[in-house]
Amino acid sequence: MLRGDFMSERWAWEKLNAEEIERFAEDYKQFLNRVKTEREAVNYIKNMAEQNGFRNINEIDTLKPGDKVYGVFRNKMIILAIIGTKDITKGVRIIGAHIDVPRLDAKPKPLYEDSGIALFKTHYYGGIKKYQWANLPLALHGVVVLKDGTKKEIVIGEDENDPVFVIPDLLPHLAKKKQGQRQGFDIILGEELHVIVGNRPAEKKEDKEVKNRVKEFVLRILKEKYGIEESDLVSADLEFVPALKARDTGFDRSMIAAYGQDDRICAYATLRAILDVSNPEETVIALFVDREEIGSDGDTGMKSRFFELFLSSLIEKVKGETNEKYLFETLINSRAISADVNAAVNPLYKDVHDTQNAGYLGKGVILTKYTGSGGKYGASEAHAEYIAWIRNILDKRGIPWQVGLLGKVDEGGGGTIAKFLAERGIQVVDMGPGLISTHSPYEISSKADLYSTYLAYKAFYEE
Repeated sequence: MLRGDFMSERWAWEKLNAEEIERFAEDYKQFLNRVKTEREAVNYIKNMAEQNGFRNINEIDTLKPGDKVYGVFRNKMIILAIIGTKDITKGVRIIGAHIDVPRLDAKPKPLYEDSGIALFKTHYYGGIKKYQWANLPLALHGVVVLKDGTKKEIVIGEDENDPVFVIPDLLPHLAKKKQGQRQGFDIILGEELHVIVGNRPAEKKEDKEVKNRVKEFVLRILKEKYGIEESDLVSADLEFVPALKARDTGFDRSMIAAYGQDDRICAYATLRAILDVSNPEETVIALFVDREEIGSDGDTGMKSRFFELFLSSLIEKVKGETNEKYLFETLINSRAISADVNAAVNPLYKDVHDTQNAGYLGKGVILTKYTGSGGKYGASEAHAEYIAWIRNILDKRGIPWQVGLLGKVDEGGGGTIAKFLAERGIQVVDMGPGLISTHSPYEISSKADLYSTYLAYKAFYEE
C-alpha cells in the first residue's frame, strides 16, 4: 500500500511496471490513429465489445449476473454494461467519458471558388485557438447521406498516398496590418477557417460555358468517386481533423503527442477497464457520450435521456419489471466517475496555475474535486465522503494519483459531464490524466498517467 495523501510528490513511473505502461501505450496510439470522429469511436467500441462477449441489449429478453450488453444511440453514443451479483437498484458503478473532440465541421453549403482556388467553408466545434489550425495538414472524415438514405463514408488524408487539406495563412511579409494588430485569439477569425480543396480547372466544353471551373472539377471528383452531388453536402457530417499520427514524445519516449486526447484518452482507458472486468458485485456501466465540448446539449450528449432508457432496460431485464421508483432508486444509489482530463502544469506558463493544487505530467491520475469557473459556477462538487471512498480505493491498490484543479481562481475554468450525472442524484467526481496543450491539434500526455488512469478505472469497477 502507498501511504501519504499528497501523491503528486511521487513519480508514477517509479510505482508501475514500465513494460506494462509501454504495451498499453502502444495499443492506445493505434486507437488514436484509427479513431478521429465520434462515429468512428462508436464503431471501434462496439466492435471491441462484441469481440469480448457483449451483446446488443435489444436482442436479449432477460439478464443475469455476468451478462454483458451494449446499446448504441444514433451512431454517436454507446453504453456498455456488465450485470453484477447485487440488486441493481442498490446502485451501479458508472464511468462516463466523451468521444467528441474539437474539430472543424464543413458548413451545409461549404464549397466555393475564389481566385482560382476551390475551398470548403467550416465552422469550428468546441473551444480552439483558431490560429493553431492554419497551415496544418488536415484529413476529411465523415458521412454524406443521399436523399434515398444511402450513406457514403469518407476518409481522405490518413493514408500516406492520400492528399491532405490546408487552411492557408498569410505570409509574414504582408501580415503586419492585417493580422499584426489583432488580439491573440483573433489572429485568425472563424470565417477565415476555409480549407483549400482544389486548384485544377475542369476542361472547357465547346457546347457550353463552364463557370467556376476549379469548383466544377472538385464536384466531378466527388461524383465519380463517391456518387455525391453538391446538394448532398447539405445532409452530411464532415469533419476536418489533423492528419497527424500519434507519436512518442521526448528522448525518453515517455509521452504521447496526438490529436483528440481530450477526451479519448479517458474513453480508451474506460473501454479497456470494463473489458477487463469479470463477475462484478455491482453492475458496471461505461458511458461514451457525444457533445461534451459544446455543453453536452443534443440528443447524443449527456443531457440525452437515452441513458435512462438504457438503465431502465437493464432493470427490467434483470428484475422482470421496471418503474420510476426502481429507476430513481438505482440512480440515487449509484456512484460515478466523470472520466475527463485536467490541465497539467505547463512549465512555460506556470503562473496560470495554483501550483499547490495542480496536477503534473507523470505523477499519476488526477482527482478533481470540482471544476467550473469563479465561484464554482457550472459544475458539481464531490462530497468529502465520496472523495475519501475514492482515495481509499486508489491507495489500497497502490495506484499513483494526485489532486488537481483547472487553474487559478478567476483565471479560467471549465466543465465536464459530472454535473449532468449529479443532476440525476448520482455521486460523482472527475478523474483522469493531465494533458499539456489541451484542445490543440497535437496534445501531450504521459504514458504513465494513461496507465494509472486505466488502473484507477478498473479498481473503481472492482472494489
